[in-house]
Amino acid sequence: MSQSPGPFRRTMPSRMAIGPLGRIIAQIIVPAIAIIARTLPAAYAAALENARKSGTANEASGDAARRGASFLGKARMSKDEALMVLNLTENDVSVETVRRQYDRYFESNKVENGGSFYLQSKIYRAKELLDEYVKEKEAEGKQRVDGGGRGEGR
Repeated sequence: MSQSPGPFRRTMPSRMAIGPLGRIIAQIIVPAIAIIARTLPAAYAAALENARKSGTANEASGDAARRGASFLGKARMSKDEALMVLNLTENDVSVETVRRQYDRYFESNKVENGGSFYLQSKIYRAKELLDEYVKEKEAEGKQRVDGGGRGEGR
């Protein structure tokens, strides 16, 4: 009785070769996934901590309040961009000039007249930001005047 090569004998060596290869791949992939599972939360925590630190530093300088940047949200317009949108310089900023430039550009960009809603939105946001800036500037001026008066009376 001679043994003829059966179907198992032909396919067995190729299946056996996949077995050790599969084991090697599994031995590489499982620890890699474990490492990633440990490092991702640590990296995320570090990123949040950095965001908190920089947020605190920016709030101390008053910059974050103007920018309104958030971790996942879109950053607000900067003061420089607002000045460019309304075609003003920092020395020209006052309630009257901001209102005058806002009215001029907002009217000329009316959607009914073929203008752009996007540009109107930019103009409106620039006015909002510069109004806040003018209020802060006036408040700082009042504090300096009030602070100087108290120091002389002592």
